[in-house]
Amino acid sequence: MTAMWRVRVVCCTLSMLSLSCGGDIKAKTCSDVRQAYTAKGFSLVNVPHQEMSGEHLRVCPQGYTCCTSDMEEKLGQQSKLEFENLVEDTSQTLRTTLVSRHQQFDEFFLELLDNSEKSLNNMFTRTYGKLYMQNSELFQDLFTELKRYYTGGNVNLEEMLNDFWSRLLERMFQLLNSQYHFTDDYLECVSKYTDQLKPFGDVPRKLKAQVTRAFIAARTFVQGLMVGREVANRVAKVNVAPACIRALTKMLYCPYCRGLPGLKPCHNYCHNVMRGCLANQADLDPEWNLFIDAMLLVADRLEGPFNIEAIMEPIDVKISEAIMTMQENSMTVSAKVFQGCGQPKPSGMGSSRSARGISDVFNARFRPYSPEERPTTAAGTSLDRLVLDIKKKLKQSKKFWSNLPDEICIKDKLTESDEEQCWNSHAKARYFPEVVKDGLTNQLNNPEVAVDITRPDTLIRQQIMTLRVMTNKLRNAYNGNDIFFQDSSDEGSGSSSGCTEGCTTEFVFVGPEAPVVGADRSDERASAAAGSAPHPSRPSLPLLLTLSLTALSWSRR
Repeated sequence: MTAMWRVRVVCCTLSMLSLSCGGDIKAKTCSDVRQAYTAKGFSLVNVPHQEMSGEHLRVCPQGYTCCTSDMEEKLGQQSKLEFENLVEDTSQTLRTTLVSRHQQFDEFFLELLDNSEKSLNNMFTRTYGKLYMQNSELFQDLFTELKRYYTGGNVNLEEMLNDFWSRLLERMFQLLNSQYHFTDDYLECVSKYTDQLKPFGDVPRKLKAQVTRAFIAARTFVQGLMVGREVANRVAKVNVAPACIRALTKMLYCPYCRGLPGLKPCHNYCHNVMRGCLANQADLDPEWNLFIDAMLLVADRLEGPFNIEAIMEPIDVKISEAIMTMQENSMTVSAKVFQGCGQPKPSGMGSSRSARGISDVFNARFRPYSPEERPTTAAGTSLDRLVLDIKKKLKQSKKFWSNLPDEICIKDKLTESDEEQCWNSHAKARYFPEVVKDGLTNQLNNPEVAVDITRPDTLIRQQIMTLRVMTNKLRNAYNGNDIFFQDSSDEGSGSSSGCTEGCTTEFVFVGPEAPVVGADRSDERASAAAGSAPHPSRPSLPLLLTLSLTALSWSRR
């Protein structure tokens, strides 16, 4: 009796299990998963039609699943690819803005220099004719050196401008005193009186201050746009760590394995994953914000006292005014030069008539060009409009890298707005853990991504240093000073850096009256040099004293 009862119980249990299992299999089909999986471009070969036990899974929950080990691996690769694309797409606007604005400013400044040179050449030819054409290389050299400085050449603007006025004085002194013969030594003596006699009035001093500050600001600002562009491009190529790939797979594709391919992750869940995966990018943000602030400061200068457009467009008029001043004071200047350098010998050609002819030519007052004759600038725009536009864009880019997870985890785009109907890493339910703060050090307790906070990303640290170096240059440009990089790689390249084998990169701050010590060949070199250093190098006290004494001795020569 007891034995029969046991047999009946066993039979009933087996029947119930059979019905239960049959019903469960029927309810847990993988058809939706198969459809979503093939839509991603994967083959359906070996993809199950019904759920199976998930002990083989390494990332997703090990309950009943629609994923094989091969599927989980492929979905992991897909997660990495999609994450990389998300970062690039989200930063696309910032990167394209920096690329386009760098190109606009660069084209504008180069065209401005070309147009200023053409304007001077045309009007000096019309006003002074053959006399100018015979001495035109003097003015061509001026614009050549200005362009070379702007494009990153080893040019000391102040020394170059001083040399221009000295050479112009020599030429004009000979033309206005053509009845005399002057040796090279005599002309060198004449040039020494440039500062003392002020033959060109106050134009050289004013123009030197204006040109130097404007060109430093213009060149540094364009370099800043280039550095910002390069940093953004490099940081957007995110380095995806294995722990991040696992977290991304769990967030984006483990719903597939649970038979819920259309289920989006919870908003806060996405934030924790992204803050873990983008922890190093967030650490770039403080230096990025300082860099943007410095760019905005220099942009203000470009609109105001350092406006290169306002200085270069009338430069031909200013130089002509200086020539007029020299001609009007020629007798006084010549007398003082003769007194200081000695009485020159007559040329023996009886050229008093030619001297009068030259005087008549210089008396032809230079006519400033009218508004309709003003050269057109790049894209028919003005510097003020370009600066107004870039300032708006730069302000929008502040806190970009710390806000990157927010931009990626936009509700209804990547994440589910309904906090009760979203994927929480295990099931379709609310996500309870708190969102961690951004930055590497705050990821120690990230519940979703195992971040090694002791190993910062090398590439990001290099970009932080690159921004720091550029920010220093911008701050100096704001004050009208230049900053050059004394680099051992300049050795043998014609640089006057005096750097010997084994010396390290130093930052040399050059004020308005100091000579160039080394030169910034290009921003790429500066960025590379900065990126290779783990910490910003600072000149020691003895080094600063040496540089100061060197600069002082040069300035007295």
